[in-house]
Amino acid sequence: MEKTYIFEGRTTNEAIEKGLKELKVSKSMVDIKVLELEEKRSFFSILTPRVVKVEMKLKDNYKKSEQGIKNNENRKKISYNLEDVKKMVEDFLKEFIEKLPCKNLEYSAKIVDDGILINIDGEEAGFLIGYRGEVMNSIQTVITNIINKNLKERVRIMLNIAGYREKRKKELENLALRLAATVIKTERKIVLEPMMAYERKIIHAKLQENDKIKTYSIGEEPNRKVVVTLNK
Repeated sequence: MEKTYIFEGRTTNEAIEKGLKELKVSKSMVDIKVLELEEKRSFFSILTPRVVKVEMKLKDNYKKSEQGIKNNENRKKISYNLEDVKKMVEDFLKEFIEKLPCKNLEYSAKIVDDGILINIDGEEAGFLIGYRGEVMNSIQTVITNIINKNLKERVRIMLNIAGYREKRKKELENLALRLAATVIKTERKIVLEPMMAYERKIIHAKLQENDKIKTYSIGEEPNRKVVVTLNK
């Protein structure tokens, strides 16, 4: 027996729109039958709420859509272990790297703590880093969203290209020390340019060692900034 769906609304159009939205289909994908018209109302029912009912049935050509909806719901409930996620990441990287204009790139994925660390290296790997890691961070976001799309719990994905994370961390720590010295000497606070969250965290962590200095962040993403000032 074919499955049918009943939807209600104050008007025929409202009932139909509600049904299409809940089934996640277009009007061309279903057969629609109006069960109760808004016009069929007696004089004595004028004070009762208006209810229109429509019946929807997926057309033969689109019955797979019903299964597709169920599959999408089931995908959200998939559990995982990190070995499975690592394999998913490796499969994605293989296809991703092959399509890049860069040559002779090497990549690896390994399990670290509660996530997956991806390393990409090679002579032309710098192409994937961008100004202050912007391209690299965008790639990391894309991979994170693709991998986590069907997982029950979110897995942390970290991308490092040509050792950029380590180099950038050292640069920021040295910058933090210079800023602290300047603030102590001038007794004036310094507001840095906008930074990504992980970069701000490096500045904060490094200057926690100095009891003469305090740091905090201001602004909204993506323009959030670190402030370095005297700890009075």
